[in-house]
Amino acid sequence: MSSHNETRWSRKLGFTRAELPGARNMQLAALPAAFAGRHTAGVGKRLLGTPKQTVRDEIRERTAQHVFEVLGSLRGCAAKLGQILALYPGGVPEEIAGPYREALARLQYAAPPMLPAAVDAALTEYLGPDWRADFREFDDRHATAASIGQVHRAIWRDGTPVAVKIRYPGVTESIESDLRQLRRVAHLVAVLLPGMDIEALADEVCAGIRCELDYRCEADNQRAFAENYRDDPEFVIPRVIDQHAGVLITEWLEGEPLTTLLGRGEPSASRDRLGTAIIRFCVGSVQRVGLIYCDPHPGNFLVLANGRVGVVDFGACPPPPSGIDDLLAAMLDAGLSGDPAGLDAMLRRYEFLRGDGEFDAAEFLRVLEPFRRIAVDPTTTFTSTWLRARMSEGLNLRLTNVHRRLAMPPELSGYCRMLLTLVAVLAQLEATVAVGDIVADHLPEFAAIRTALHPMTVRDN
Repeated sequence: MSSHNETRWSRKLGFTRAELPGARNMQLAALPAAFAGRHTAGVGKRLLGTPKQTVRDEIRERTAQHVFEVLGSLRGCAAKLGQILALYPGGVPEEIAGPYREALARLQYAAPPMLPAAVDAALTEYLGPDWRADFREFDDRHATAASIGQVHRAIWRDGTPVAVKIRYPGVTESIESDLRQLRRVAHLVAVLLPGMDIEALADEVCAGIRCELDYRCEADNQRAFAENYRDDPEFVIPRVIDQHAGVLITEWLEGEPLTTLLGRGEPSASRDRLGTAIIRFCVGSVQRVGLIYCDPHPGNFLVLANGRVGVVDFGACPPPPSGIDDLLAAMLDAGLSGDPAGLDAMLRRYEFLRGDGEFDAAEFLRVLEPFRRIAVDPTTTFTSTWLRARMSEGLNLRLTNVHRRLAMPPELSGYCRMLLTLVAVLAQLEATVAVGDIVADHLPEFAAIRTALHPMTVRDN
């Protein structure tokens, strides 16, 4: 795109030059050069007597700040990757997390908004030049902004308060460019989280966003959830009012976002109740709706005035794959039994292992022990310390780390995304939750295996 055209489109759509495709690529492409420059400068500092560890920590700190500043200023895949990483500041060692905690927190619920002129241009493209006739009122200022779109408050033509979700123009075209660029800078994020497969995470993020860009699919998902949770005493799902192209219009939910409650500091009983509700919704929806709610992000839950929990954002809700019940039952049986041979056989049968050769199943059972405790203990308290310990196990660079041999079957990607996000949210809440009982209520296979292997966990009725 020429400089003249970039300027013309930036004025029309209200984007800053930093958000245009050419500038986006330049920002991402500049990260490796800056990283190399810091290493070169570090060599000079070491020659002048600065301790090696001090130089290494300084490079890591400045790289962290730079990476997350860039990810936080972009839309699409780059911003989504930043949002996912932002859920895990408590799981990253303090010496790494400290310098950029504030930048990470911003990524959880902030993205550069479209200006009013861009909003008008987008809605004219999606709904036609007379789009305002469908609304009694429309607030040109965004209520919330996210990685692929933003939400505005409005009053629908029949008087219903609504949320108008608008997909950012051009975000579809940015997906493939983002994927290529994120692969190039993956090793920089690995500096911050050594051992994590950032390239695979980038692939998963981009694949998920391709689905989330389809607002017609999201509307169908939300209708399914709203129908199955209609008049539910605990959860509220806003009805879909209308959907066209890159616009989704739903009922407006008036409530306090979980992000606000996290920042304010709720009493432990309130945090426990919210954590329990979020787990119950995520686990229960698979059976109740037949869809996996993959994005239990703090910004997607609201506490309403009557105490019920509102849930929004249904873009990432794939159906469970066929045959998944047998796979989950085998995983639970092997994980809870404590038998290394049985665990090894299950991992090989369902292709959880990379390559052939010996695998230390006994060591893997030791790593799984905290998760087994979640299944069998009456309650589990999730904390940043707990999460940090689990991440340290997975990201440890030692050659004997059993995680290096593990692979995730593609059919489990939806469950994996849901569980990773869910655990991070529970750790932020510092919630104490009866996880095993909740899962047993919704998954008969788990209840039977749990009762057979650990009969003392059965509740008194």
